[in-house]
Amino acid sequence: MKKILYVIIPIIAFSIIFVNAFFGHLIFVSETQEVLNKYSVYIHLLSEWKSDSKNIIFDVTNSWHKSDRIANVNHVFDAESKEYNTNQLHETNGKSFVELKHEFSDCQEEWQPMLYRKAVDTVRHEIEYIQGQQLSTDPDVSVYPDIENKNYDNLEQQSKIREGFAQFFPICTSKDMTSYDYSVKTDNKDLGFDVYFVSSSLQGEKFSDSDFDFYSGMGCHGKNKQSYSGTCDDVGKNSGLLVVFPDDLKPWTTKVTVNLYENN
Repeated sequence: MKKILYVIIPIIAFSIIFVNAFFGHLIFVSETQEVLNKYSVYIHLLSEWKSDSKNIIFDVTNSWHKSDRIANVNHVFDAESKEYNTNQLHETNGKSFVELKHEFSDCQEEWQPMLYRKAVDTVRHEIEYIQGQQLSTDPDVSVYPDIENKNYDNLEQQSKIREGFAQFFPICTSKDMTSYDYSVKTDNKDLGFDVYFVSSSLQGEKFSDSDFDFYSGMGCHGKNKQSYSGTCDDVGKNSGLLVVFPDDLKPWTTKVTVNLYENN
């Protein structure tokens, strides 16, 4: 019996890997109007930044609803058939950085997880829920607790971010006005981030100026946080989430997780 199991188990394991590699992305094709896009943004700060650490990684999940026109059409993102997004040089506050987006579809395609990725994400979600790092029981939705940065106060944070780094994440919607749930957390325990729902990417260049404008409604912003979730209503279709860090990153890569979910 044991000899038979030694043969059967490797065959089953190989079959699962084989099916996942070629057809895993089809298992989770959405039959609903909900669309999911997962992508990463890699940031490398150039020498003019005073931070010891020059790298920030943003892992982004953006979920929205299809319009009636494309409700029955699935535009599935096939990572193997696409090139990585090219490096782009940008500047903010007179300081340069390199940005690389991976699997960013600009709201044009939906991402479907491989079978093993779906399983790993579900298990991670359950562990975080048990540890209190996750408030949602739904493995497809992440809600983080409101955790203040205790290293320094809000007044010092507002001084720090004037020379900081800001990253804009666009929403996806087929509506002129919509509502979004969002959550953000970082693994950097030395600094706090600010997060704002803003009307367009142009606000990303103004966050340190007096004319910086953001949605002021309750739940549309958070200051000096290490973990935060909120809901912002009545936002325009060009809106997005702006996450700001001080230019004081320490010697490790800062990882930031960002989740955006459009409400019905």
